[in-house]
Amino acid sequence: MNATIDVLGTELYYEVYGEGIPFLILHGWGVNHHLMSGCLEPVFKECKYEIMRIYMDLPGMGRSKASSRIKRSDDVLDVILGFIDEIIPTQKFILAGESYGGYLSRALIQKRSRQILGLLLLCPLVYPGYRQGDIPPLQVIERDHVFMESLDKAEKAFFENMAIVQTRRVWEKYKRDILDVMENDEHFLNEVLDGAFSYDIDQLEEPFGKPSLILVGRQDTEVGYRDQFKLLDNYPRASFVVLDKAGHNLQIEQEELFNSLVREWLERIIAEL
Repeated sequence: MNATIDVLGTELYYEVYGEGIPFLILHGWGVNHHLMSGCLEPVFKECKYEIMRIYMDLPGMGRSKASSRIKRSDDVLDVILGFIDEIIPTQKFILAGESYGGYLSRALIQKRSRQILGLLLLCPLVYPGYRQGDIPPLQVIERDHVFMESLDKAEKAFFENMAIVQTRRVWEKYKRDILDVMENDEHFLNEVLDGAFSYDIDQLEEPFGKPSLILVGRQDTEVGYRDQFKLLDNYPRASFVVLDKAGHNLQIEQEELFNSLVREWLERIIAEL
């Protein structure tokens, strides 16, 4: 199912797959729901649990249109909270966020922790802004030189910007889930939206004690891997996994490990229901 809903003047596009326990999934900055459905739906093809996946396009990204009232992440969070209150108002749900979506997800933990059954943070943003924090330089681990020279100049430049594994397999998934479906309100993202919150989202009243998984790439050039370790005191039930040969597109570059770790995390959640 796919639909659009008006939340505080923002037209939010979302897609729903399956039935069962709600699972709200938030993508990162400048991409859309395809990034997350592309990596998570293969997991659910072999999943024995009934889980309803809800993929949202964030305001100004993908097919969602941002209202003029959205100026910073506080406002984006208000829209997400409004969406939850419309779609799954009384239900407990699982939560996942990638990059900027991981930043927003931690704000949801602060606001709605009692409603959330478990948390996945995939390469989560810690310090808002472009490549802020403890960020390593680009280190390419594997490169298929013949294949890379077959790409046109623009495609090659996009891919090389952050790809740690530069092969046909990774390129095809990157192209499918990110490049070919990129559709953003560039003026909104570049000139209007301040990605920072006006308060510290990681200041919790109490630690989040539900099964969690924090996945980071050792070669991540966008958010790094060291700063996320500082989040662990807030998540005493979190597996914290740093994957080698993985950058900001960890879910593509280390697909098999990603799938296995997500399955194990879901099993931990279901076991406690």
